[in-house]
Amino acid sequence: MEFHEKLQELRKNRGLTQEELAEALYVSRTAISKWESVRGYPSIDSLKEISDYFSVTIDDLLSGEKLLSIMLVVLPLYPNPVDGYIFSVTLLAYTETTSFNRLMYWMMFIALIAVGIVKILLAQFKIEKGHKIMTGSSMGLSILTVLFLAMTREAYAITVAFLLLIIKGILLLKYIKAGNC
Repeated sequence: MEFHEKLQELRKNRGLTQEELAEALYVSRTAISKWESVRGYPSIDSLKEISDYFSVTIDDLLSGEKLLSIMLVVLPLYPNPVDGYIFSVTLLAYTETTSFNRLMYWMMFIALIAVGIVKILLAQFKIEKGHKIMTGSSMGLSILTVLFLAMTREAYAITVAFLLLIIKGILLLKYIKAGNC
């Protein structure tokens, strides 16, 4: 189940209209409508509010790291200097780095997304066998991504990747403390 479906289900289970949920989260009804119709995604702060309001983890809302990994590709996190000014562009439009770096970014982000999809499938079909391997792979890939982005000095991208790593670490600690590992 994707984020928009989860949000809509959580809202309806509480018997809330989009307007009522918007008031509770201090956002506009239009924002809720966009989130539920996949025309937009909430900010990190809004995700925290949604998570707290419905007493679910951000991981549960986002179906793992797939969405956060996709953000590294679609958000304007990369610098593009034009006439003495620096504009932010998406990875798709980013040309101010070497071909090797761009190739590495794509490989890392696609690998993170693939691991996220596999973890979702394992959870969906309740397959426990590969869960630890995929969790370890996910953490390892996230660490390598943060290190590579740090080496290439991609300030905004490293911030998102580092936040992703922190979120994964916190969720992993909660999972271990709950005795699931």
